[in-house]
Amino acid sequence: MQNTVEQGKTTAIISYITIIGTIIAIFMNLETKNPFAGFHIRQAFGTHLAFYVLAYFVGYADSWMASSAFFIFFFVLWAYGIVGAFQNEMKITPILGKYFQDWFKNLA
Repeated sequence: MQNTVEQGKTTAIISYITIIGTIIAIFMNLETKNPFAGFHIRQAFGTHLAFYVLAYFVGYADSWMASSAFFIFFFVLWAYGIVGAFQNEMKITPILGKYFQDWFKNLA
């Protein structure tokens, strides 16, 4: 298992670096199907997707407090995920992480 984690660590970290990084990580993991990388790809993709979908609606709030809270919340989720990837841990993202694993199970 430790060997699998080490092999997928780079792909897992790349998946958190913007949505483009997630797409690159998906292609990097196509052949190897590393479970550690796949876990983090699903978490990162879900976090990025939730960010963009909710940002569309938060943009209409016209409140710097709502926008600030929104960006801080997603920064914390992103940091939680990327720190888990750096520490070789498969931490589920709070609130929606278990759903991301179910919804995107065929992704990676």
